[in-house]
Amino acid sequence: MTLDLAAFAKDKGIKYFMISYTDLFSGQRAKLVPAQAIAGMQEDGAGFAGFATWLDMTPAHPDLFAVPDASSVIQLPWKRDVAWVAADCMMEDKLVAQAPRNVLKKLVKEAEAAGKRVKTGVEAEFFLITADGAKISDEYDTAEKPCYDQQAVMRRYDVISEICDYMLELGWGAYQNDHEDANGQFEMNWEFDDTLKTADKHSFFKFMVKSIAEKHGLRATFMPKPFKGLTGNGCHCHISVWDNDGRINVFADREAQFGLSAEGRHFLGGIMKHASSLAAITNPTVNSYKRINAPRTTSGATWSPNTVTWTGNNRTHMVRVPGPGRFELRLPDGAVNPYLLQAVIIAAGLDGLRSRADPGPHHDIDMYAQGHLVKNAPRLPLNLLDALRAYDEDEGLKQAIGSEFSEAYLKLKHQEWNAYCSHFTQWERDSTLDI
Repeated sequence: MTLDLAAFAKDKGIKYFMISYTDLFSGQRAKLVPAQAIAGMQEDGAGFAGFATWLDMTPAHPDLFAVPDASSVIQLPWKRDVAWVAADCMMEDKLVAQAPRNVLKKLVKEAEAAGKRVKTGVEAEFFLITADGAKISDEYDTAEKPCYDQQAVMRRYDVISEICDYMLELGWGAYQNDHEDANGQFEMNWEFDDTLKTADKHSFFKFMVKSIAEKHGLRATFMPKPFKGLTGNGCHCHISVWDNDGRINVFADREAQFGLSAEGRHFLGGIMKHASSLAAITNPTVNSYKRINAPRTTSGATWSPNTVTWTGNNRTHMVRVPGPGRFELRLPDGAVNPYLLQAVIIAAGLDGLRSRADPGPHHDIDMYAQGHLVKNAPRLPLNLLDALRAYDEDEGLKQAIGSEFSEAYLKLKHQEWNAYCSHFTQWERDSTLDI
């Protein structure tokens, strides 16, 4: 039974709803709708001009309507008279095929038709920086190896604990928070869930973290590599697949190597098969490739991959299997679109299941010290253009995610790359002014 948002507003004291959707570039778009008008909005959606956001549309397109999915509604714990609700984009009574949440919902249905229910958990890293974005916000956070620094995390206790309290209140099952490997960097963890629920929570988490940081006079950034020499923001994703009832983990087989069943290996095989083209989605910005192809950081390791390899419980590879019944994809970064991340995982994994893909041999070595010994593993793309070209050549993955989405995404991302290439930098002047 669909939740009545007007009744929800009356029961919870909601004055306004933020009807929100995420565009192709991860921009979070919303209209603030008074509770008195939500009944009509729940039926027909809130109107937007699609061209005004990062969607492949023109000013001549009809209105885009964001129809709220009432099952996703969240009362803002820090502003209780406002509720956030994720929306599905419609145009002329049809789903907008390129809209990220619609892309994910289509793939969720395909997985269900195959008797599979994909569940994931994300580890969204972020920096707390000064309001002007110039530097990290804690002047005393200067350790060479700052990971898990208890003094540093306690100096940001007010921010981190407030966010964690809200996640607990929302029933997300928050279970740990830590200072991460870069100065000024943090990670907060909550329980895994079905992919659509994880994507909605991931989207809301980014909104919440930024909002609470601003409340404390700070700024939060999920930018993949905001500071030279420091570890970048990853968004590692833990993946398992269950039966449609959600009771049996079909990845789990304690008799198999690493506790990963044959189906788990085939799903992983799909991830490995499409890894280079996957990067166009999981690492979607120019800056992303300063994280996955970075030189050694001040802490001693980047903690990010640059080669398509997998392993057991070893964090130097693109995929690790930390325990029975799941694996961790370490490729995505903080710029990843919450909905497209889940969509591309399902698309690649289902292809692996259908084709009974082999993930290839695992490697137990330290890839940072001995990666040169691996001879046949592909390197990940060196830049966004290489990733876009790899995606464009991967007809199977493009069709699996959706041809209309793929066409729109490639068009806009190539425009972004061209804009980057036409931008003059100080490095160019420093390197060639006197040549």
